Amino acid sequence: MPRRTKEDAQETRTLILDTAEQVCREKGVGHTTLADIAVAAGLTRGAIYWHFDNKAALLQAMNDRVHLPLEALHQALVDVGLNDPLAKLRESARGVLVQVALDPRAQRVFEIFSYKCEFVGDMAEMLERQRESRRACLQDIRENLRHAVLKGQLHPEHDIEMTAIGLYALVHGLIDNWLLDPESFDLVETGERLINLFCENLKQSEARDSK
Repeated sequence: MPRRTKEDAQETRTLILDTAEQVCREKGVGHTTLADIAVAAGLTRGAIYWHFDNKAALLQAMNDRVHLPLEALHQALVDVGLNDPLAKLRESARGVLVQVALDPRAQRVFEIFSYKCEFVGDMAEMLERQRESRRACLQDIRENLRHAVLKGQLHPEHDIEMTAIGLYALVHGLIDNWLLDPESFDLVETGERLINLFCENLKQSEARDSK
């Protein structure tokens, strides 16, 4: 394929995905057809099908263009050489909030898959991806906490599972609530304060347990 043709194809693919984000956000995934996306993009349905076999494939590609927040947390966390695992935990959680606050595309895609998508039929695969992402993120938080135990930052009998679920729920819940009403609070400032409180509570709990 000539270079210009490849560039044209990539530009068309990008246009389709950008348009799909807008239309799915406005109408919801269930009420959006490939024909709707084609019309909004000024393309034929054939152009859509040349790039994507069906709506599920298009949505998967839309998702692949961004690191959804908890996927980003999962990728940022584990480093066996860390001297301060709890600091890494705090920094990584804050970094995810910064990413969401500064990345309009991540906001749109998270909003679509959180509020405007029914995970049935062809979309069931996307739900499984989210489940896998959650499992991976929780596992990496657990590993980080185990490093914290090995470094003496947490008590050997610390409840790692409870702490991992709590931090995941905190970060996910902050993003979820902020997207519902972005004017209600500053995601980064408020999130950082709550994450700091969570981490400080871990230290205070360890101090009490060591007495």
